[in-house]
Amino acid sequence: MSTDIRRGWRKSTFSNNGGASCVEVNFVGNQVLVRDSKYLRDSANDPATQPVLSMSATLWPSFCTHSMNPTSESDATGLPRIVRHADGHVSVTNDDASVELVFTPDEWTAFIEGVRAGEFDLLTV
Repeated sequence: MSTDIRRGWRKSTFSNNGGASCVEVNFVGNQVLVRDSKYLRDSANDPATQPVLSMSATLWPSFCTHSMNPTSESDATGLPRIVRHADGHVSVTNDDASVELVFTPDEWTAFIEGVRAGEFDLLTV
């Protein structure tokens, strides 16, 4: 499978708030980047320092499968850790815990629906 794919940040079409708060994904070379669009809504935040998770594109399918199954555990090296909180929020932390993104229940649901619909599949351009 080629991982040299379409470029640019994208979000799920299931995001129902105009995209102001969502999980955003970008495929760059052999890396998949994930960020939280809420960060840029706050004018006090510097876009150059926005927290971004990065993982190998080879781990992306495992991450997507893991993200859809709330009871799954993964010990794959380099795979971000997904924690589902009692209030419905979801934290995603990189393997060295230096970056943590926290998504609302609606943001995570929209992301999962996008994953199920194939919107974040690794597709060749």
